[in-house]
Amino acid sequence: MPTLTIDGKQVTVKDGTSVFEAARQSNIAIPFFCYHPKLSIAGNCRMCLVDIEKMPKPAISCNTVATEGMVVRTNTDKVKALQKNVLEFILINHPIDCPVCDQAGECKLQNYYMEHSVAESAFKEEKVPKPKKVDLGPYVVLDDERCILCSRCVRFCDEISKTGELAIINRGDHATLTTFPGRQLDNKYSLNTVDICPVGALTSKPFRFQCRVWFLKKTPSICTGCATGCNIDINHHDGKVYRYLPRDNEAVNQCWTCDEGRLSYPFINEDRVIRPMIKKDGGLREAGSQEVVSEIASAFKKLGPEEIVFIGSAYESNENNAALKRLAEKLGVSDLQYSAHHVENPFSDDFLIKADKNPNRAGVEHLGFKPFHGGTRLKLVLALESLAPADLEKILDEEPLLLVLLAANDGPSTQAADLVLPAAVFAEQEGSFVNFQKRVQRFEKALELKGQGRPAWQWLQEVSAAAGHRWTVASPENLLEEGFGLKYADLSPDGRVLK
Repeated sequence: MPTLTIDGKQVTVKDGTSVFEAARQSNIAIPFFCYHPKLSIAGNCRMCLVDIEKMPKPAISCNTVATEGMVVRTNTDKVKALQKNVLEFILINHPIDCPVCDQAGECKLQNYYMEHSVAESAFKEEKVPKPKKVDLGPYVVLDDERCILCSRCVRFCDEISKTGELAIINRGDHATLTTFPGRQLDNKYSLNTVDICPVGALTSKPFRFQCRVWFLKKTPSICTGCATGCNIDINHHDGKVYRYLPRDNEAVNQCWTCDEGRLSYPFINEDRVIRPMIKKDGGLREAGSQEVVSEIASAFKKLGPEEIVFIGSAYESNENNAALKRLAEKLGVSDLQYSAHHVENPFSDDFLIKADKNPNRAGVEHLGFKPFHGGTRLKLVLALESLAPADLEKILDEEPLLLVLLAANDGPSTQAADLVLPAAVFAEQEGSFVNFQKRVQRFEKALELKGQGRPAWQWLQEVSAAAGHRWTVASPENLLEEGFGLKYADLSPDGRVLK
């Protein structure tokens, strides 16, 4: 393990570590464009040049292996001058259209210019024109005049998605990014190329011109697209979700996420149930929360526990399912089933995408809920979330019964229900899921509740009190501890695998 000195600080690193990584481990920032920790070294941007004692000229730190006794300087006048020159060279043909660029506010080129250059360009010739608004595939648009040829996107398609759609063609200042003839950038992970583009060359069609990034707030969360449970940041503004971005977790998704998952957020914004409803004269009408809660409690009192089934959800949090289980115990209901989202011919692979499109099947099963199978003596069904179409059809075939639904989104289940309480989506509450690895992972509250919506566990607590079984839960963490023996502090930062 070599020990080297970087800017006067001694650093000991593993054999084979680059000077760049050694500096990062010592919290010494070296500017870069083409380097990415999950991709091969290209060394083509030249931004990470450093002075190394006994070397005749500056070296790129990303492709220089740290050796015993090496002395590195990252902030000499020579290095600063070279970084300024590299930036000026990159900006020769750049359109400088920051005011209309989606990347403005999170652009490395913009930030480094302010840090290392801030000078009027000496280039007086006409810029080389390049293609603009090139449709590369279903989700990605290329503004090629902004491209700095870092090759991150090309290496991603070659090394991570292993689909190889992208290439850089031509030479010199006429070099351009493109897809292979007859192909599109349409792999299942294509939007990761937008994430890793250090400038505004690759942009996301769904997010393009939707919101300036400096307005967006960031909340750590978990993708609900499938059982992998990729770690994400929810980017939101003024009560609306605009995008998911991958968040690092080496044990789950590294620093990537699939297109299917990252584009699964519209349900948070659309078709929301925000007020309690009750069925009257064959249709749903809005009602007061006390009226609906009283109706549910009254039905509990009239029926025996064997006539009631509680349906948890593989799409709902551990905490909400645990609250449903507690209510069942208070009422003596033993029939605990769960509904799951079903997709016809679901896609899966050996990287991140799972065929199970539910974020919490392992969690609801850990609590003792069984897969949905219906029943023959049902008089009341209380479901924690909108039901899968096949499950809903089977329930409706068991009439007469009372269907009570805690719903976040309008749909067939809501329209079929007799009593509806407006539930919060996962982004409006804190909680946790258990992924396919049986790893318990926490998500945080990103948005304020809409209308009269509440987390399901709060509604269940109120219903239980109205039925004569008062219990108090101070926070969802109490429910996690009750069902799993864990506190939220136990889940940071990578989650906790159940034994």
